[in-house]
Amino acid sequence: MKLKIKIIILATLSILFTLDKSVAQTNMGSDKTDMMMTDLKSWPEASQLAAHDMMNKYGKPNESTEHMLVWYNNGPWKRTIVYNTETKHIFPVDHTDVMEQFIDYQVPQDKFDDLAMYDGSVTVRRTDGEISAKCDKEGANFLAINLANDVITNKKDVEEARMFYAKTIKEFALENKMSEYMKGLQFKANSKGTEDGGKHGVSAEDNEKITAAMKKMNMEMMEKIKMQK
Repeated sequence: MKLKIKIIILATLSILFTLDKSVAQTNMGSDKTDMMMTDLKSWPEASQLAAHDMMNKYGKPNESTEHMLVWYNNGPWKRTIVYNTETKHIFPVDHTDVMEQFIDYQVPQDKFDDLAMYDGSVTVRRTDGEISAKCDKEGANFLAINLANDVITNKKDVEEARMFYAKTIKEFALENKMSEYMKGLQFKANSKGTEDGGKHGVSAEDNEKITAAMKKMNMEMMEKIKMQK
């Protein structure tokens, strides 16, 4: 009888310990979430709004630091970054850029200047094969990327794209009218093969020598790092 009671007591204690541990882990997770939200409260309003919009649409970020939140492969985007710093931008109207969103896209080199004239917040990363737009709302980034595609494919020239952008934002703000250009990508984005490694700037012989020398240099640096551990 005493043995049975002892076994019951031990089993009960084990269950209670497991429950306490589970509650503690839950509270730890809650604290982490609260901590992240508390940090966001010190961010600029535009950054907070963008961050909450992304979390509502795509869930929690894949990475977070005190300076940025990062999502990967969220919706149509290859990457989304919300920054805790604002960049003043007055095209087409006064606002601040806080959220940058990327897709894979190989931009022809002869279109780089046109894109720069169209919108300074559209950025091309030739080597990585990416194009991004940076604004305060996802709809504005869709608009910027869609118009960039129009410029690249000669559907619109630079001035036409700028006028379309300004008109669309005006209608959105004053008439609550949302263009299809603000609802999503109006073209099929590539998922790979957009990278551009460029061309060698030296002869094949020099390329072989230089890469061998750099490889040796890197190996020596790695050895020093291992010795410091």
